[in-house]
Amino acid sequence: MRISESRAKAEGRAQVRPTAEGWKQAMGEDGRPQLQFTAKARVSQPPVHLADLTLAERAAKLKEIGLPAFRAKQLSVHYFQHYTTDPELMSDLPKDRRAEIAEVMFPKLLTEVKRLATDDGRTIKFLWRLFDGSLVESVLMRYSNRITLCISSQCGCGMNCPFCATGQAGLTRNMSTAEILDQIVQANRVIAEGGLGGQKHPEERVGNIVFMGMGEPLANYKRVMNAVHRMVADAPEGLGMSARGITVSTVGLVPAINKLAEEGVPVTFALSLHAPDDELRDEMIPVNSKWKVDEALDAAFNYYVKTGRRVSIEYALIKDMNDHGWRADLLARKLNARGRGWVHVNPIPLNPTPGSVWTSSEPDVTAEFIDRLESAGVPTTLRDTRGKEIDGACGQLAAAE
Repeated sequence: MRISESRAKAEGRAQVRPTAEGWKQAMGEDGRPQLQFTAKARVSQPPVHLADLTLAERAAKLKEIGLPAFRAKQLSVHYFQHYTTDPELMSDLPKDRRAEIAEVMFPKLLTEVKRLATDDGRTIKFLWRLFDGSLVESVLMRYSNRITLCISSQCGCGMNCPFCATGQAGLTRNMSTAEILDQIVQANRVIAEGGLGGQKHPEERVGNIVFMGMGEPLANYKRVMNAVHRMVADAPEGLGMSARGITVSTVGLVPAINKLAEEGVPVTFALSLHAPDDELRDEMIPVNSKWKVDEALDAAFNYYVKTGRRVSIEYALIKDMNDHGWRADLLARKLNARGRGWVHVNPIPLNPTPGSVWTSSEPDVTAEFIDRLESAGVPTTLRDTRGKEIDGACGQLAAAE
């Protein structure tokens, strides 16, 4: 009998195994779930956009078409502060060259296909079509004290986790720096125009970014970090956001976590753990076959040591799969063994995906799981999930028309 099954039996509980339901999980020759860390060969990449470039690189590109360098700052203001790529709104540019400039610096990246709203219009899920026909989603959420945007970093995902809708289609390609950033710029335009909650808010904008949309952010490390640097760069080179308001998540790509710790940008780091034991996590999170639970936690602790930023542990609570009391105790022991005050746990009630019979933990089980963590001195907050009604919550993004 598996260790987890015997412990569950001791608690008088079942132990459900995480097999793919409603879809066929891609398997490698070794019989394990197949992982894709890089995009398929010869996949077309989007054209270069202003947001892909530094301010100096924008100036150099404009010089190539015979325009002075100062135009780079003007164009950056239009895009990052006025959220526009419409040449007719750029009255400070030469009228006879506006269309040409827009074509060179603002190639079309994201086209809105569909917009679904819930929570009285305070939560919006966007479906975007990219230049090559690929589809991705992002979710905009207004809270009482902040506006958060959950963004995608890849078309699909290659991590092959059986309980996540995004992973069912595999990885098509990495998103470019500008495609990642354009989700924010277009969301800011929607906010300014009154599309979030029904009232115009020209002075408001997205204040918090979570890389928890489609894709594994650290598998697209270079472009994601270029986007992060552009987010925190002062206007007009970038969006002038606070690094502390940006959360980068991962299922546990240990070398990339350690690289992120040396990046020099103190973003919030989140590890999607979902199980504290390798026996279960090997099946829930296939990348655990490469980097085990303790290796991922060591890397997360190293991030805290290097940056001083408290780490978040994301934990989707799935009924009779990973919500047993002994797992809460084991998680607490592993976190406390590395120190106190360095980590915060966010349990998340599982959001259902099409074709799956898995469901979220019962309320009393959830309460006990949280109580065991808190009793062990681990700060814990049950995540407020938004967007379930429009398939816009964690794990539900599938980019279907």
